[in-house]
Amino acid sequence: MPALRRRGYAAGSARHAPRSTHSPATHPTLNGGTMRAPSAPARRTVLAGALALSLLSVSSYALADAPEARTPSGSLILIGGALKESNTQVYGEIIKRAGGPGARIGIITAASVPESQDPHAGDPERCSNSACNGAYYADVFKRHGAADAQWLPLDLDHVANADSDAVVAQVNSMTGFFFGGGDQYRYVTTLLRGDAHRDSKVLAAIRAKLARGAVVAGSSAGAQIASGPDMITGGESYEGLRDGSAPGYFDDATRLGHLPEGGFGFLRSGLVDTHTGAYGREGRALRLASDTGHDRVYGLEEDTALVVDRPGSSREHMTVLGPNGVAVLDLRDARAHDSEDGWSLRRARYSYLTDGDQYDARTWKPRVHPSKQPLKPVGTAPVPANTDVFFSAGNPDGVPYGFRTTARALASTRAQNSATATTFESGPRFTVTFTKARGFAAFTGDGTDARTLLSLRVDIAPR
Repeated sequence: MPALRRRGYAAGSARHAPRSTHSPATHPTLNGGTMRAPSAPARRTVLAGALALSLLSVSSYALADAPEARTPSGSLILIGGALKESNTQVYGEIIKRAGGPGARIGIITAASVPESQDPHAGDPERCSNSACNGAYYADVFKRHGAADAQWLPLDLDHVANADSDAVVAQVNSMTGFFFGGGDQYRYVTTLLRGDAHRDSKVLAAIRAKLARGAVVAGSSAGAQIASGPDMITGGESYEGLRDGSAPGYFDDATRLGHLPEGGFGFLRSGLVDTHTGAYGREGRALRLASDTGHDRVYGLEEDTALVVDRPGSSREHMTVLGPNGVAVLDLRDARAHDSEDGWSLRRARYSYLTDGDQYDARTWKPRVHPSKQPLKPVGTAPVPANTDVFFSAGNPDGVPYGFRTTARALASTRAQNSATATTFESGPRFTVTFTKARGFAAFTGDGTDARTLLSLRVDIAPR
């Protein structure tokens, strides 16, 4: 897994594992999309007009084929990747919202490679293509109690099926949907008609089902594709901080790219990133949000879900489910600056919400689960040194969740009000400063360790 993590793509692909008790593994994605990068990175001023056009574009494609989608009554369940077969909490929530014992789940795995590109397509123990991944998830959902789960035959080998009346009928017979991992640009190719970026018949049908109360879930790339404008297409944190972002889909996996037109546009109140702490993606998320004028990012952690009720409405409301959490990066007061020394960001805020915590997107207010109590730090030990805050691909001894680890360590000590951590790379080396500024609060479940964090100030500067 660590070796595969060192690819900079936005999400990993599911792998068929019928006898495994673990989640499908991730593997390097392929650069099979038609979109390619412009010649130079873009900055906020360059993207201002593009962002406005993106918002218009998303509104157009989201509503053109399904006017009822203006006021959705359904829900999203977005998982940061690596969803374990044994996660009854998340699978159970999807099934419950799809109708409980009568749930019928449509499985979409078009982000995976098609059978024609999988050298192990004939081996059920090694295959990792859309069809075998679809069979894997169908089996898992049935074992978790769904009445039925069916693969929808959509992938790069079956692009025409996205406008098939037979597949639309299959969609209309479902009560919930699950999008698997892989490369989210394949979803653009198959369901958004590629460069046309308009709903296929199948996507329009799913959008209408969501509006009428269905649940739409996705893991890794399947969560990322729910994004609105400026959906992340790939990149690593250090290179993103050093070089900035650019619209495009790059062969260089470390380069921070985004798709201005976005994904399906199901969730538009903030950018979405996945595998956030496990892959050290907080840095790239902050840089992309700053470059593109977004003031919020939802950083989804592995094996953990962000449940979104009434997505896209003024009553959009969220709940975290799972063993890790969801990072909410708040850039409303943040200020970025470019100098000869490098890029810097001041006054961003980091909240880390955990199981049972809720969040109101309209008011920006979290509500911590009542089982957690305010943390009164008693420790006096200094915060441990952290010289790889974003889990660098170049560090063979790196440890995931370094950003979160430093933040929690600071919250748990009364010896310090601030702590620093650095990137593994230099030239420049970036320093991240965490500060318990006004508004910060931490909550615990055991009375000792920080669990949920609210509004920790984050500054990033080159040195």
